Amino acid sequence: MQPVMTLENIRVGYGDSFQLIVADLALQSGLIYALTGPNGSGKSTLLRLMALLFPPRSGTIAFHGNGSADARRQRYRVTLVDQSPYLFKGSIAENLAYGLKLRGVDGAERDRRITATLSHVGLAGFAQRTTDTLSGGEVQRVALARALVLKPQLLLLDEPTANIDSNSLEAYEALLRQLPEYGVTVVFSTHDPSQSLRLGDVVLRIEAGQVVAGPGQGPLYKRNSNGG
Repeated sequence: MQPVMTLENIRVGYGDSFQLIVADLALQSGLIYALTGPNGSGKSTLLRLMALLFPPRSGTIAFHGNGSADARRQRYRVTLVDQSPYLFKGSIAENLAYGLKLRGVDGAERDRRITATLSHVGLAGFAQRTTDTLSGGEVQRVALARALVLKPQLLLLDEPTANIDSNSLEAYEALLRQLPEYGVTVVFSTHDPSQSLRLGDVVLRIEAGQVVAGPGQGPLYKRNSNGG
């Protein structure tokens, strides 16, 4: 199976103070990748690199499969949700419609996608709610819906549960586990090793500035069928 994205011989540096190295990484379609490592190790930097928000100092990043080679169109295939996502003032529907309008999606299709996506994330009937009425967990779900409504091939989540209270955590994790059913490959960062094992099909870790395998055998750790 052809990977969604490959990164080869990647080096990212900020002067002499920090360098991130990715020798060879292929993101396979339909999997959830958990990205771990200590604070400041480069997890957010790697996610922004995958989101094509800036180029590496050296190396190549390539999307595969059908689609234009145009840089702007390539960026349409990946969406990043930050740890503390910013929602526009106004309704949830307006937030989800914004990116669709930029992509030229017509009104009827926008409405259909918004309704379906809000239902997928457990917010059916929330379209006309305003963003200033949402709880922390609901903000995260709206941010996730705003990304999913664009139908990206690759969805990047930076510490997606960091601002979710313990009462909402289990339901949100269950939602994350279902994301590949909607045709998206997911990479999420986390500071919680147990969460990476609960949710990740593949665990990656950044150590000493390099992306390496998680615990287990082989170049990548893949969770077995009973989650062990």
